Amino acid sequence: MAEKRMLILSAQDNVGVLLEDAQKDDVAVCGDVRVACAENIPFCHKIALANISRHTDFIKYNEIIGYALCDVQQGAWVHTHNLDDVRGREGML
Repeated sequence: MAEKRMLILSAQDNVGVLLEDAQKDDVAVCGDVRVACAENIPFCHKIALANISRHTDFIKYNEIIGYALCDVQQGAWVHTHNLDDVRGREGML
């Protein structure tokens, strides 16, 4: 288990960004925030800072970047398998 650097820009964020590759059970750290990685997460990818319910917005840099397609557990990798975004699809839904 190693500590890995993570970026969080806003107290409202519910995802952080890994600043290096992380393996399962590593701990992502940004200031006082510490989150155990539930799985391997690549550099520059997102990690859930808390449990996030299905259809809840993902917030990164204090901006909504999409919503959860399923329940996402704290420490999980947040990516296209569990995140969807409607930006740029206005009129297509």
